[in-house]
Amino acid sequence: MLKEISKYLTDKIRHFPSSDKILFNNKQIEINKDLFARIPKNSTQKSLAFIDGGQAEILSAGTFCLSLIRVGALVYLNNLKIKEYKHEFFLLTTAKHELGEVVYESIIFPVQGTKIIDEHDLFISSADATIKVGTERAPITQVANMARRFAELAVAAMVGADGADVIVLDGTLEPSFRNEEKYLSKLPVNICALAKSSSLFTVSGNSPVVLLQKLSSGGCWSYFIEEQSYFVRLHEKSRHVFRYTGTKDFLSYLAENSTDALFLGYPYGLIAVDKFARVSNEEKRSLKMNFLLKADNREIAEYLSATDAHDILDNFY
Repeated sequence: MLKEISKYLTDKIRHFPSSDKILFNNKQIEINKDLFARIPKNSTQKSLAFIDGGQAEILSAGTFCLSLIRVGALVYLNNLKIKEYKHEFFLLTTAKHELGEVVYESIIFPVQGTKIIDEHDLFISSADATIKVGTERAPITQVANMARRFAELAVAAMVGADGADVIVLDGTLEPSFRNEEKYLSKLPVNICALAKSSSLFTVSGNSPVVLLQKLSSGGCWSYFIEEQSYFVRLHEKSRHVFRYTGTKDFLSYLAENSTDALFLGYPYGLIAVDKFARVSNEEKRSLKMNFLLKADNREIAEYLSATDAHDILDNFY
């Protein structure tokens, strides 16, 4: 059976045409070899600030969710770290029925400092198209994804105001959630974003990343899509192509930061800040146990037992 599946998939891949069009923002964009451009070596030094976030669900029931959200920024100059930022907060989201629908509202509890995003921007209907999946209402845990994204953008604006020359976000600069445009509009002009994965397709159903890799002549290159959107290869020996959003002028600095053998062709700063902001499973378990072992929280624990069937099954294996 596996041999038959492999043959079918291989045959399908081999029949993809060499000439194709990228589907992008509801448009068909012809792939043209003339749109490849070499990424030059940089002649000046600039500081690069890499930003990413991590999160963990500490407590989760159908009617409430407590999450820890951590956003970090690491600033590099000449591939040496010169500064770091960290902002953490707990997010408590609860559900209620209002005007005929289930809505989610949230309260932010900063670990240190002040709130950097507005709680009102997280008030959202469970049926909102930007967070729901399929026909079911969105789970309450989705609000933490919104909060993390807004916090990443807020930290990017803060780091930009602090003087970083280039700010690099993990992902894209396109809005996905309700109210996200508010935070995108506050970003400085010296920002760019690099996405590890791309959901774009060609007209034939091929991956533009794979197709462009085959059509390129090697080396470090960018491929222009439209406006400030590109596909990029940041190291001549890398097998990876990423989607990039931002000015082309910053690509030489990203390429200079993408020489670590750990993930050749991907900026080391994004690897480091991912680790810096990540909430480990051990940390998550510790926070959960510290919360549940308090006698005052016995009533809260009763709500969790109604939704922990998946955890029980997972522990069987």
